[in-house]
This record gives sequence, structure tokens and C-alpha cells, in this order.
Amino acid sequence: QVQLVESGGGLVQAGGSLRLSCAASGRTFSSYVMGWFRQAPGKEREFVSAIGWGAGSTYYADSVKGRFTSSRDNAKNTVYLQMSSLKPEDTAVYYCAADRGRRVGRFQYEYDYWGQGTQVTVSS
Repeated sequence: QVQLVESGGGLVQAGGSLRLSCAASGRTFSSYVMGWFRQAPGKEREFVSAIGWGAGSTYYADSVKGRFTSSRDNAKNTVYLQMSSLKPEDTAVYYCAADRGRRVGRFQYEYDYWGQGTQVTVSS
């Protein structure tokens, strides 16, 4: 069982930056693929990014490519999402998720554990 706790959300102006963190419990964090998803008001939850075990593989949604960077520190059981050049359309609740599989995937069904989410609001 893995428990995930996101932090770092908040209110930021357009063009600004935020760094989200996701702390995981358990001793097998390094073996999980970690993903970030988001859900805007009135919309379906969507994929943002994913990062493989050794951080050598990362995968981003087209909407955030070049602006967001995912990283992980396996010694701290933590995954990060650095968000830059934020836009109002990035406003959403951001969730981290853990996948016991090997593939760095973008589909929600691939992920086994989910955090409670952290709100990111970007003002124009």
C-alpha cells in the first residue's frame, strides 16, 4: 500500500511558477512509475506528466510540454512537478499517482494509488 500526499499548490499570476511535491509512504517508492494528473472545474481528469523509476523516462501532455518538468528524489520518496509560464487554463486540482507497472503511461487506469490533490489557481 502506498499513500501519496501532494503539496505546493496555491494562487499564482499568469506567467508565474509553482512547484508541486508529492510525498509517498512505503519502502518501494523507487519501483513505481509516478504520474501527475489534473482536473479543472467541470472537466474530466487529464494526464499531465509521468516519470519512470530512474527518472530517465518522462512523458508530458502536449499542453504542458516545455513548461512543466517532472522529477523525483527516490531517497526522499518524493516526486516533483515544476510548473513555469503558468496560464489560467492550468487552473485545476493536481493529483499525483503511483503505478506498480513498468510502462510510463498516460492513462488513469494504469495507476494504482492516488493522492487527494492540491489546488492550483492561475489568475489572469
